Amino acid sequence: MTSVKEFRIDEEPTATGLGRGAFVFTDDYSVFDWGKMPDEIPGKGASLCTMGASNFDQLDAAGIGTHYEGVVVDGEQMALETAIEAGKQPREMAISLTQVPDLPHETGGYDYDAYHDAAGENYLIPLEIVFRNTVPVGSSLRKRSDPADHGLDYESWPEEAVELTDPIVEFSTKYEEQDRYLSAAAADRIAGRADIDALEAVAREVNDLLNRQAAEAGFVHEDGKIECLYYQGEIRVADVVGTFDENRFSYDGQEVSKEVIRQYHKRTQSDWVGAVSDAKAVANERGVADWKSLCERQPEPLEEDIIDAASDLYQAGTNAYVGRDVFDAPAIEDAIERV
Repeated sequence: MTSVKEFRIDEEPTATGLGRGAFVFTDDYSVFDWGKMPDEIPGKGASLCTMGASNFDQLDAAGIGTHYEGVVVDGEQMALETAIEAGKQPREMAISLTQVPDLPHETGGYDYDAYHDAAGENYLIPLEIVFRNTVPVGSSLRKRSDPADHGLDYESWPEEAVELTDPIVEFSTKYEEQDRYLSAAAADRIAGRADIDALEAVAREVNDLLNRQAAEAGFVHEDGKIECLYYQGEIRVADVVGTFDENRFSYDGQEVSKEVIRQYHKRTQSDWVGAVSDAKAVANERGVADWKSLCERQPEPLEEDIIDAASDLYQAGTNAYVGRDVFDAPAIEDAIERV
């Protein structure tokens, strides 16, 4: 199980063949890599499933290979459009499965050679490929690099968000306890048989498609990521693509994504957010993976009106993005105003 969706295996993958399974989206949420938080956000799971399935349909139509096979309603696999026409709000997504070997960790680092020895030519690439169309004020990119590193004409990062004419693509780790951004050489080694230039090309195609879809629906697609599998020389997009949890979107200047909840925790639970940061730093210093055991505080539940506002935002945002009234939610403008 991941922090916000359950993972079901119906048919195990093998060294030579893909398996079959499903993601079951819950109403749980996670911020700051914490995992399951104390609350649930009603409607969130179905919203993410619907939005992700819609994006996969568009990727398939564009000829971009994916692991998506449809949505599942009452045990029956079907097209998203069929489910919507039947008035259903799917929470389950059928997918093909690849191998995910163990990634051993010893003092000093992770053993990716062992991962790939077990993976062969059918595996989930242990990377996240991140694309950025803007550089907001709080972006980690500002701490890790200077504008000139990306061909930008600034001596230092400006106080306002920077819009990029050419998206920035980066690679980060997928299965390490703390995500870290990688050089091209490090990403190439971790990717195994998969070519990182090909991974970047796929990420740019996906980003372009999401940019167009967002613009048509009145959103701005700020940044996001993809994960991919490698199967017998072919790269396919995996996990879930272009949702309010995986990506950052805004509407009329307001964030419409998990970032809303992240920022609310920064304002109202700053001691916990600081404790998370301190625990990660200590774990890095000690060379250990389990930073949560070092955290001295626990997150507190959210107020009921905040949960209601977040629920409306997910559902109204999905309605607007897919152009259908899948959920009984207020208009996106009303949900935005409440947030």
